[in-house]
Amino acid sequence: MIGSQLSKLFKASPIYGQTLKQFSSASNPFYLQQLSTPCLAEFAYYVESNGEAAIIDPLRETKPYLDLAKSRNAKIKYILQTHFHADFVSGHVDLARQTGAKIVYGPNAEAAYDLYSAKDNEELPLGEITLKVIHTPGHTLESSCYLLLDQDKKPYSLFTGDTLFLGEVGRPDLAVNTEMTKEDLASMLYDSLRNKIMPLDDNIIVYPAHGAGSGCGKNIAKGTSCTLGKQKASNYALQPMTKSEFIEAVAGSLSKAPKYYPHDVAMNKSNYTSLDEVMKRSLHPLTTTQVKDWQSKGALVVDCREPADCFKTGIVPNSVTISLSLPFAVWVGTLLNPKDKIVIVCDPGKEEETIMRLARVGFENCVGYLKNGFQEWANQKEAIQPLKAVDPKNHIEEMQKSQGIQILDVRNKPEWEVGVYGGSHRIPLGELPDRVEELDKTKPYHILCKGGFRAAIASSLLSREGFKDLTVIKGGADKLTAAGFKLDEYKEGTN
Repeated sequence: MIGSQLSKLFKASPIYGQTLKQFSSASNPFYLQQLSTPCLAEFAYYVESNGEAAIIDPLRETKPYLDLAKSRNAKIKYILQTHFHADFVSGHVDLARQTGAKIVYGPNAEAAYDLYSAKDNEELPLGEITLKVIHTPGHTLESSCYLLLDQDKKPYSLFTGDTLFLGEVGRPDLAVNTEMTKEDLASMLYDSLRNKIMPLDDNIIVYPAHGAGSGCGKNIAKGTSCTLGKQKASNYALQPMTKSEFIEAVAGSLSKAPKYYPHDVAMNKSNYTSLDEVMKRSLHPLTTTQVKDWQSKGALVVDCREPADCFKTGIVPNSVTISLSLPFAVWVGTLLNPKDKIVIVCDPGKEEETIMRLARVGFENCVGYLKNGFQEWANQKEAIQPLKAVDPKNHIEEMQKSQGIQILDVRNKPEWEVGVYGGSHRIPLGELPDRVEELDKTKPYHILCKGGFRAAIASSLLSREGFKDLTVIKGGADKLTAAGFKLDEYKEGTN
């Protein structure tokens, strides 16, 4: 009953963006619940036994965990961190302030706040069960997994953090320094997996910290959990191979990590500002005059509406459009600077959700939002920047009439395997801010992605850089091929 009620609660509260999945065992005295946040492809966990609870890898907002513990009349005893997260700001500091719970990391962890750095194989009692710390360096030096032992000390599940995902393992380049290379960390990960994880029983359930779509692994499979035995059979990184072969497979061909990752690691090691304070200082309604004033001071306007609405109405001049319907926080962190002052344009009622999702990735400099949304801008007869789009069939006709049109493909490299435009400029969206100089501002561009959303972001980014003639190919490569246009075969080294 409680699980059902909470599911309704969180689905009715989009600010949290979380769905809930409940796991329990009739024969075991514990309750386990997985909390999923699709925007970040992140999984947090609530584990409880005999009135004592542990939260594993919590997201920044603490309300879901506090509400869950309260509804079950439990006290949060531990906040268990598998490592210092890079892709989001965890809620451990706020949660510890609010509950008095102990923040626990594995060996080698040091931070500005009070934490307990557990020893390898140390056992943490929780009600009638035990959570055993298994130090698994490789993704980071302090990376650890937590093995749930039932009342009979029988292993039930393993919370693997970013050490082991479904079909993948954690990337080894996020803790690189002058003394430690990604190859060094990959070597450690090889040993951790084979010496610490693979000897465990096949029936143990693997609960990772991330799912498909997360940048913490190269190609994480879909799903939320799996038995360790199935991972041993199917996960490429767990197959028989030499250490050198593993290092090449895991550390080779890594895409560039989003630039906000080091910022979030630093925040997760700091006594960061409470989320309540961030929300309080950010939720300020602004008039159009105030928005323009902030722009004159260097603030960036971020339009969070649906791309279709932006195409229909246009956008605030020099704003960047990143829709809340996308992995919003990830694209903000990848493309923007957390030091920038930000003004939000969103649909009325979405202001709190937007600020929350910015704070999840350490963007705390929101100075306010346009009161009444974009309609207020239009009502005041302010200048509007069009966001142009073209239907695939009309795009083909325009291309035939004007040979001067350039094609900019902002898909990721694996997507090029489906087919590419011969002679197109291929720059993944995440790399675009650093590669603008490769494009000619005097030429017209038609921008292509898979479905059109990323192309809209690219168009707004390039407009800020002084590009004048930009058009999004509506529906992207999917609609283009559906319209009968045949893309060329991609050949390595042609871009």
